[in-house]
Amino acid sequence: MAGALDKIIKKYKLITVLVMSFMYIFVGVKHFTNPQYFINITPPQIEYKSFAVYFTGALEVLGGLLILSKKTRKTGSYILIFLLVVVFPANIYLYFSEIPQQLLGISKTQALTRMPFQAPLILLAYWHSKENHPKWVAYLSLLVFPPTIIYFLSV
Repeated sequence: MAGALDKIIKKYKLITVLVMSFMYIFVGVKHFTNPQYFINITPPQIEYKSFAVYFTGALEVLGGLLILSKKTRKTGSYILIFLLVVVFPANIYLYFSEIPQQLLGISKTQALTRMPFQAPLILLAYWHSKENHPKWVAYLSLLVFPPTIIYFLSV
């Protein structure tokens, strides 16, 4: 029974890798095709906003591509974890400032709702970073993946 469950988890994990890779590449490309969207939520303390947007977009695309291969998945996962930590201040700025909320057409509540999703994204990237983790990491990742994807598809 445990062997069958392990196979299901392994297949599910591959699906999550593919979906997350697509998501990161898609959003990363958006940094280049619609940089103003991301500039609007870049905190004012960031002096070179365009550079920051292009840099984080490049990290998203790179991380998304690297997680596709088992050989580079660990590196890609750590790039994505770094990215998620680095961009978190933009989510905080979005919550506390009405200007980017108005520019993006979202409410303060919607901005607040975005923030907790960084944690499952980091967890998923960590889960993808290597083949074997403690079972609780796999189970928690299995649980957080569907609502995380549903949320991001709805925004």
